[in-house]
Amino acid sequence: MAASQRRLGLVKDAPSATSPSLEQRALEDLVRRVALGDEAAFESLYERVGPAVLGLVRRVLRDPAQSEEVAQEVLLEVWRTAARFDPARGSVTSWVMTMAHARAVDRVRSAQASSDRDQRVGRRDLGREFDEVYESVELRLEQQAVRRCLGGLTGLQREAVQLAYYGGYTYKEVGELLDVPLGTVKTRLRDGLIRLRDCLGVSA
Repeated sequence: MAASQRRLGLVKDAPSATSPSLEQRALEDLVRRVALGDEAAFESLYERVGPAVLGLVRRVLRDPAQSEEVAQEVLLEVWRTAARFDPARGSVTSWVMTMAHARAVDRVRSAQASSDRDQRVGRRDLGREFDEVYESVELRLEQQAVRRCLGGLTGLQREAVQLAYYGGYTYKEVGELLDVPLGTVKTRLRDGLIRLRDCLGVSA
């Protein structure tokens, strides 16, 4: 009876719990079209990810005007680099949000660097020396170590860590973005952070 009803369209098959997110597949298709120069696809992608990009950037910068400017820069970067997107390395959402977080942090660091330069000028008059070369090298080495250790995580762990700890999303939001249960998000984050801690040599 159920089979005949299904053939008549009266009963629909339940979606597979293991199938990829339809939204993510749609986003991947849009990115592929954007990589070919499809402006209509870019407009559609812009509408889908733009609000999330702006929300993330605003959480980092806390400045509405700067946030809008940086969000525009991120989406233009998506347009320019769409051909580099590799679905094997993570979802479109993770790719775009990682890009947005990096651009927002760069803006914060730029502002901080400007403030630091002003302070160094004042301290120089008091005869205090500031070793800019040492600071630059030390920061670069730290960044390289973190990037190397992130590369040692599984793709699923890396996505969860980047969204939660670099993107500023809650566990629940990470689960919604990656289309996975909350318990799975917690497990990925726990395992990923343990591996990062061991890689960086940080004591528990």
